[in-house]
Amino acid sequence: MTETVHLLHLLDYRTVVETDERVVMELDNRPDLVNVRGALQGGLIATLIDIAGGVLAGRHVGADQDVTTADLNIHYLAPVVQGPARAEATIVRAGRRLIVTGVDVTDVARERLAARSTLSFAVLDRR
Repeated sequence: MTETVHLLHLLDYRTVVETDERVVMELDNRPDLVNVRGALQGGLIATLIDIAGGVLAGRHVGADQDVTTADLNIHYLAPVVQGPARAEATIVRAGRRLIVTGVDVTDVARERLAARSTLSFAVLDRR
């Protein structure tokens, strides 16, 4: 029997910090993840943002609850051309039914802000 590997695990993103106050994750700028200009694909930056924000939001719900992305707003400010891309998620507001996170993405090697994002997560009871 062959083990199924989820597509997200093929990205090899990693958690650098995970606390109730913030989550920091990184994704390397690899040849198989860049666009024709050599910058990390914007959709992969969005995925990194969603994962980091979701992990943090999930730390603020009960054991019988989950979160799901309700809204995602990203401002791309500069390309990630050297990397790694570092996403730092913080809580903006944690309510009973909605959790809002802010996520900044930097190109670590260039020490440059690459994207700023706000996400809303709906809090759902597990089925």
